[in-house]
Amino acid sequence: MKKIKNNFLLAIIILLAGLLSCDNDEIFKTEQYKNVFALVSETENIYSKYYDLRDSESVGYLSISCGGTNPTTKDTNISLIEDPSLIDTYNKVNYDVEYNKYAHQLSKSMYNIDSYKLTIKAGEIKASLPIRIRPEGLSPDSTYFIPLRIDLHDSYEANPEKSYVLFEIRIKNFYAKAEGTTYNLTGKEQARSIFGTKIVHPLGADKVRIMAGTEAYMSDIEVHKKHALILDINVEGKVRITPYGDIQVDQIDDDIEYPNIFKVDYDGYRYYKTFLLRYDFTMNNQTYQMREELRLQFDPENEDEM
Repeated sequence: MKKIKNNFLLAIIILLAGLLSCDNDEIFKTEQYKNVFALVSETENIYSKYYDLRDSESVGYLSISCGGTNPTTKDTNISLIEDPSLIDTYNKVNYDVEYNKYAHQLSKSMYNIDSYKLTIKAGEIKASLPIRIRPEGLSPDSTYFIPLRIDLHDSYEANPEKSYVLFEIRIKNFYAKAEGTTYNLTGKEQARSIFGTKIVHPLGADKVRIMAGTEAYMSDIEVHKKHALILDINVEGKVRITPYGDIQVDQIDDDIEYPNIFKVDYDGYRYYKTFLLRYDFTMNNQTYQMREELRLQFDPENEDEM
């Protein structure tokens, strides 16, 4: 009698396990086949787009994509809103009380979003939102975001982890990108030969910042004010050298080898962006005579890879 009872209990357990397995399989299939959409971004929900300071206005695109095993059968209408609290959270998580490192919301005067609504058409997997940016006046030393999140949608499901984005505006020009472009440095300080690298940052359509002489680059605005120079390049490639802040600098224009120009060189194999600079600068009551060649290899057909 005991054996019959045990066999009965075992049968019940097997039956229940089978039912649970069927439920789990059904849940898995539902999860696998459902359509979910998300704002396209990278680490920390940031999506970066470069804007050229040579353009008074240009357009970048924020994308939203839909995934799922089966294609969608109806349109998905999505509305976005701007949410400044996203920047507040980003700053607190990453920088706490280091307020000088805080990211900024891009000024409303510097961009336009004509519509915050977009539609992923039935059977398609992607839609894009155009964002028009006017980058003049932005600094390479600051981070600028347009904070956007999904507000409303009328079908399918939004991925909660990718339901918002910090659209980052980064600047560049022909000579450098916002994070700094590294040129090879050769030349002379007084009569001493110098070799190394120099970081170049974009400031305007045809304007960049460098550190004077062999001063090391530091991501510190106070250091820039004391030790940085501005190179302003005209349409003929002539360079004008001025102080970024308080540094004393004198441009010397009678050196044949270093005539204060920018040019593009081609050696038969490769292209190079080249600055030839001659200036004196004074620091701590000592004057340094500088002759510098800054040189960067580049591919004219792939400037975005600079």
